[in-house]
Amino acid sequence: MNNDNLKKIFMNTQYKWLILLLIFGFIACESDDDTPVEEEVVITSGDADFSKFVALGNSLTAGFTDNALFIAGQENSMPNILAQQFALAGGGEFTQPLMSDNIGGALLGGTPILGPRLFFNGSGPAPLAATPTTEITAGLSGSFNNMGVPGAKSFHLVAPGYGDVAGLMAMPATANPYFVRMASSPTTTVLADAMAQSPTFFSLWIGNNDVLGYALSGGDGTNPITDTTLFTQVYNTLVTTLTSGGAKGVVFNIPDVTAIAHFTTVPHNPVPLDAATAGAVNSAYAAYNAGIVQAFAFLVANGAISQADADAEIARRTITFAEAEDNAVVILDESLTDLTMINSALVNMRQATAEDLLVLPASSFIGTEAVPGNPLTVNGVAVPLADKWVLTPEEQQEIATATETFNGVITAAVQQAGLAFVDANALLDQVSNGGIQYDEFLIQGNLVFGGLFSLDGVHPTARGYSFLANSAAQAINTTYGSNLPLVKAADYPTFYSAELQ
Repeated sequence: MNNDNLKKIFMNTQYKWLILLLIFGFIACESDDDTPVEEEVVITSGDADFSKFVALGNSLTAGFTDNALFIAGQENSMPNILAQQFALAGGGEFTQPLMSDNIGGALLGGTPILGPRLFFNGSGPAPLAATPTTEITAGLSGSFNNMGVPGAKSFHLVAPGYGDVAGLMAMPATANPYFVRMASSPTTTVLADAMAQSPTFFSLWIGNNDVLGYALSGGDGTNPITDTTLFTQVYNTLVTTLTSGGAKGVVFNIPDVTAIAHFTTVPHNPVPLDAATAGAVNSAYAAYNAGIVQAFAFLVANGAISQADADAEIARRTITFAEAEDNAVVILDESLTDLTMINSALVNMRQATAEDLLVLPASSFIGTEAVPGNPLTVNGVAVPLADKWVLTPEEQQEIATATETFNGVITAAVQQAGLAFVDANALLDQVSNGGIQYDEFLIQGNLVFGGLFSLDGVHPTARGYSFLANSAAQAINTTYGSNLPLVKAADYPTFYSAELQ
């Protein structure tokens, strides 16, 4: 064997050993490194198709917060947050009918018809000292994925003319200023404009206002609860139409509106009185208290009521104030026995109890004077609060019954169509009973600092909307086999600065 052949054999042997050393060295390096190798997670839509997402509903869909609709609130709306997650799994563009500013409110022919948003002034909610710039008559062109219309009830979504500006002048109004801005024509419906986009996926959250309107008006009858037959017919029409083209979706039910901060913030006993004032007020009510006793004695004597029932109502209706910081306000209560046929001065009034719910605006009304400059006409003390300021237990029961019935309709429709479902009623119940942990925050229901409700006590904060978007994403993942990621609570604020305009 010549020298050249020996060199080749030697060199080949060296290369083989070098390759082996490199291989074993690489393996050794891998085995010495305990750091896990993260695999990139591929976000998928599962059985759903997010390419054309359309959201239908009311203010909770639109992004209404702090008592107004404005750009920042819309950008942090529940559907818009959800659409950003959909974009990771094939979702398309999501357009919204943005307002003209971050002031909120709106103009009709240059005249303000909707007030500006609230901000936190250090002690409580206060309206911005600014004039809205959004003109309702300046209609927007194009279609919009976010078809949330603040103030809409279930049947409004199928009502022709709901976007006709002329309907704003009718008594009562037959149109909605927010839909007037975004409607494709004066005669169209919200549902028609949604279906014109051929949605592949939808969200539907409607029905809240069908009971909330009654609650916000204190159950005074000016904004009645929607008829059950009408709600059932409309809701089934909405779901059937939305799914007619094969679209899938996520649906929310109706929470217990009496549990929101709007009804749990103002106490029933906020009246402070000194001894002299309490004595003067008691003297003023002495004739009323005596008249109640006499009237019920007459009813008992004539067999119209039992003595036990009379005693119970006398105790309930007797008005007494004390030297204290926590006197209960005086309210009108239509459920009391009508005594005015016996004595016209014996109107249906009593002092509130912890079972009564006062609406949030009552906080700035209680203690004012019905006749300016006359301390004998203090509202809530000498003058009973009208029905619109208070939800009595009987009115609360009406709301509870309707909510349960409507939610039954929603549940049946969801199950029939096989849709994803968010139990908003159960979520609010958890929030009201200790709160829900959301990342590093505890989401609770109290006004200003609870985290869920914005300064109007009805609509969520941006963080609240992100929590709802996560709840929807989880329901969608469970139902359709997608793996949408969840957003982070810290990325969404609970307050908007007064400087944001």
